Amino acid sequence: MAYSVEEASARILAPIRPLGAERVPLRQSHRRVLAEDVISPIEHPPWNNSSMDGYAVRAEDVASATGSSPVRMEVVETVRAGQRPTRSVEPRTAIRVMTGAPVPDGADTVIRVEDTDGGDTYVEIRDTRDSGRNVRPRGEDLRPGVVAVPKGTMIGAAQLGVLASVGCAAPLVHRVPRVAVLASGDELVDVDGFGAVRRGERIVSSNSYTISAAVLEAGGEVVDLGIVPDDPEAYVERVTAARGCDLLVTTGGVSVGAFDFTKDVLASLGAELHLWRIRMRPGAPLGFGMLHGMPWLGLPGNPVSSMVTFELFGNPLVRKQRGETLIFRRPIDVRAREDITIAAALTHFMRGIVTWEPDGAWASLTGPQGSGLLTSMARANALLVVPHDRPIVRAGETLHALSLAEAGSSATFDI
Repeated sequence: MAYSVEEASARILAPIRPLGAERVPLRQSHRRVLAEDVISPIEHPPWNNSSMDGYAVRAEDVASATGSSPVRMEVVETVRAGQRPTRSVEPRTAIRVMTGAPVPDGADTVIRVEDTDGGDTYVEIRDTRDSGRNVRPRGEDLRPGVVAVPKGTMIGAAQLGVLASVGCAAPLVHRVPRVAVLASGDELVDVDGFGAVRRGERIVSSNSYTISAAVLEAGGEVVDLGIVPDDPEAYVERVTAARGCDLLVTTGGVSVGAFDFTKDVLASLGAELHLWRIRMRPGAPLGFGMLHGMPWLGLPGNPVSSMVTFELFGNPLVRKQRGETLIFRRPIDVRAREDITIAAALTHFMRGIVTWEPDGAWASLTGPQGSGLLTSMARANALLVVPHDRPIVRAGETLHALSLAEAGSSATFDI
């Protein structure tokens, strides 16, 4: 039975669960996914502080200040960031404060230094545009007991800063998936065997590089199982080496050729096969199953088919194992720059180049769309989705596109 892309995505992801959790030092948690809510134990900021270099005053004392008639005030103290004021602001006095410094009691305004003469002992206030402003109140950002960063969040630069601010020195994060990558085919060599390619005897296993890189981009850790020949016994030995990994990804051997052994080998090892074909192009022959609790994803051998199917099915799988909640690309609407035709009633994922114009996003094909043309994938920044029931898309008509540069953002598969 051949499944639609949406059906295949649902079947593949149904048995996948986030991996277990571990605590790591905060500096090592970047790009990891939180496995628990992080609760703030403090107010942040912990005191009223200044958002400007300037002078802390009472708004009512400077209400009449203008450039032609400034208000002159005594400066009774200077407070830098990291210091605490020793005095309160009294009527007709000012305390000089630096950005981030605590705002002293009695003040409700910080006049920026640009609106003064910058005096040390006395200061002239020449503008009141900051009346009642530039004071960041205590607890404005966080209160004790609130969730500072929720579980399921991928930790980026801003999240690292928040976690540090609330004292989370060792966040609990989901494990990084260990993904075994195996390429198969008698015709394949690694790049260090390029001499055989020059002689016309072999081809380089580009899938070994593209899929490993795609795993890294999805946030996984690669376990390289190398290249296996079209030999069932060798295949069994190499698959067995994936024991202990969180995902096995194979490329090649999933079609119906005489030497496509992957399905039989996996079945002989006790795998439960959940699907085998998908109504899409490129990438119709795609396998998925569970091997003693470890998911297996069998990608086609053609380079573009392999990359496209990993993008659609492998990338979300790895992200779900990482504990992410937004695991799919968000489709964007683009208009076709040219007529696009499909020859079969299958959902097509065409390599395209999306550019943004004043009137919106436009897309063109990278050129010929053969599944062996890896350079077409290298030139693409998006996959243009042509539904099975649209044999012709006219120039100017709208399509969905999946950006290949965008991080995971959509909660459900939607094309």
